[in-house]
Amino acid sequence: MKGSKSSVAAILRGLLLGIAALLAGMIIGGQMGLFAGKQPADLGVHEGRLKAAPPTPNCVNSQSKGGYSAIAPFAYSGDGKLALARLHAIVAAMPAAKIIDSRPDYFYAEFASRWLGFVDDVEFYLDEKAAVIDVRSASRLGRKDFGVNRQRVEAIRAAFGNS
Repeated sequence: MKGSKSSVAAILRGLLLGIAALLAGMIIGGQMGLFAGKQPADLGVHEGRLKAAPPTPNCVNSQSKGGYSAIAPFAYSGDGKLALARLHAIVAAMPAAKIIDSRPDYFYAEFASRWLGFVDDVEFYLDEKAAVIDVRSASRLGRKDFGVNRQRVEAIRAAFGNS
């Protein structure tokens, strides 16, 4: 009986050490950029449209007509370019954000998760005719984002509304 308890304890100890090593390896791999994915080559505005959302639940897009990806654009009043500049400043000040491309009517940022380094691509497009700023936020890897992209956009929206 005593020998079987020590065998079970040794197995559990080995299992816990294995799990700890796996987690440490994942964190180190994430910090090395192994989970960053490849930057999409087809981002940007094409004929007034951001890239369409995929059918998987890992993206939100204000130009989507429905489903998981649908989210409201950013409404503004007054000068659209000033509104986009405000939004740019908010995103640039976020610790996980890195602005990649910036134009008078568009900007693109990458957001990296803290521990594992997963990268999401976030785009903003100023549609002055509609008086909105369209947004697209998508995970590069995985089929599901667990609501991270929507939460990020809504946090940016809240900051934009308070600025």
